[in-house]
Amino acid sequence: MQDKRHFAQQVKKTKFVRTLFNCIAASIMAASTVLLSPGDARACASCGCTLNSDWQNEQLSCTPGLKMDLRWDFIDQDQLRSGTKTIDPATASKLPDPQTGGTEEIEKYTVNNYYTLGIDYSTGRDWGVNVQVLWINRNHSTLGTESDGYTPGPGGGQYNSHTSSLGDIKVMGRYQGLTQRHNVGVLFGLKLPTGSYTDTGTSTDPTAPGPVPIDRGLQPGTGTTDVIVGAYYTDGLSQNVNYFAQALYQKALDSRDQYKPGEGLNLTVGLLYAGFLNFSPLVQLNYRYVVHDEGDNADQVNTGGTLLYISPGITASISPQVAVYGFVQVPVYQDLNGVQLAPRYTASLGVRYSF
Repeated sequence: MQDKRHFAQQVKKTKFVRTLFNCIAASIMAASTVLLSPGDARACASCGCTLNSDWQNEQLSCTPGLKMDLRWDFIDQDQLRSGTKTIDPATASKLPDPQTGGTEEIEKYTVNNYYTLGIDYSTGRDWGVNVQVLWINRNHSTLGTESDGYTPGPGGGQYNSHTSSLGDIKVMGRYQGLTQRHNVGVLFGLKLPTGSYTDTGTSTDPTAPGPVPIDRGLQPGTGTTDVIVGAYYTDGLSQNVNYFAQALYQKALDSRDQYKPGEGLNLTVGLLYAGFLNFSPLVQLNYRYVVHDEGDNADQVNTGGTLLYISPGITASISPQVAVYGFVQVPVYQDLNGVQLAPRYTASLGVRYSF
């Protein structure tokens, strides 16, 4: 009798763990899109990719109710790249810029800290809505267009800037009632123009002192309303191994002040090991393709590209209501248009709470 009871308890426990980590897999898949948002920086193709972040930032859920997610993303863009290779600043400074007719602007660094509050509500297992509120803290420095790659020259438009403000808010809906297992879903929503696109920096050019406009791709917001659509699928390879796939497409519906961010496609596939009760390791492959920004106030040369990342991570359950997670993302392949600053890695940490 005890053996039967023990067997029944083990079966119940296995089903619970499987269900729990199917939910976690979906949550991480959604969280991983956070770094995929076009327009996050001037070198928008290389400012990051899915860990998920989106972390696109949907917080997929298997149970109805309210959930909150607080996430920090660190992206240090300190490496100049052109095409598939790194390029030294001196060489980059001699390249022509076909848009301006002069030479390339040489950027020193862009250090990004993104703080995202996600609020998710599910009416049941079929429908849900997610709101992502982004706060951006960014430091940027450029040597301008008249440098030798290391020292700025007069008249080059060089400047330093520090941004600390609200970014563009995303509102996403989801429907995952396409199958009885609720493992196939569609995503749809908007990125709203809530972030400023008129911030200024401090000129370091002695020929033009004072405040100067920050490049449009470095502004906290794009000034545009973007549509976001996508789909996802999750399933199990075995009792303890789950996999998922997600596709997201984002495109600006309008332009603002002669600027329109490039449309982007993000693809994510990942494996989750669910054999541990309180934590789960995960690995993802993240693909990102972004086209050039458009408009007279856009950098039409040094934006867009194709990237592939590998992103190992882990999530841990602190209690039935609280889970924490972390990821490191490392580039596998980068093909960037023009000359862009790219990160050597990105790091993300977050905590989720279910009410």
